[in-house]
Amino acid sequence: GEVIGVDPGRGEVRMSTAATRHPLLWRFLRGLRAGRVLSGTVASIESFGVFVALDEGPAHPIHPGVGFVTFPELSWRYFDDPSDVVRVGERVSGAFLHFDTSNGEARLSLRALLPDPFQEFADAVAVGQVLRGRVTRVVPFGVFVEVADGVQGLVRPPTGPAAERPTAPEEVGAQGEEVAVAVVEVDRERRTLLLSRVRAPG
Repeated sequence: GEVIGVDPGRGEVRMSTAATRHPLLWRFLRGLRAGRVLSGTVASIESFGVFVALDEGPAHPIHPGVGFVTFPELSWRYFDDPSDVVRVGERVSGAFLHFDTSNGEARLSLRALLPDPFQEFADAVAVGQVLRGRVTRVVPFGVFVEVADGVQGLVRPPTGPAAERPTAPEEVGAQGEEVAVAVVEVDRERRTLLLSRVRAPG
């Protein structure tokens, strides 16, 4: 077997029997380098991610495909259902992230090959700028407002002495409502956008 972990304290060497039983698959996966683009067909959409049957390399002995994509790596955009992004049988390409030795999988990112709409938005916007957007989600700590395609920001309910009582998130805006918001903070690294609600004078 292939040594996948050594525990010096207990003098144990854990062996991967999968590596012994499927040497061609292991050799293929070990030879992949991060960033390499792999193509294939979406084999199945599960509750924990998406399997991709790769064009190259051997098939997986158990899973529907050797390629595996976690939900965040499918798209830069927020989605409720992975089948809104990919369909079984669809051709896809993804960047290789790493070899998951416990499952014998190539972890892939589809979004790595797409432009990040957040960075494009950050290039074009300034703090204090007023934008119009649509409320997409109401959560206990505020509401999310989509201000550009694939870009959502958080409006927190006002707090502090100016607010005599705590404001319910729904009072910032209801789902689907068009609202005016001002840019408070743009964090490129964390890809987060803070907004404040702008009330029409009156």
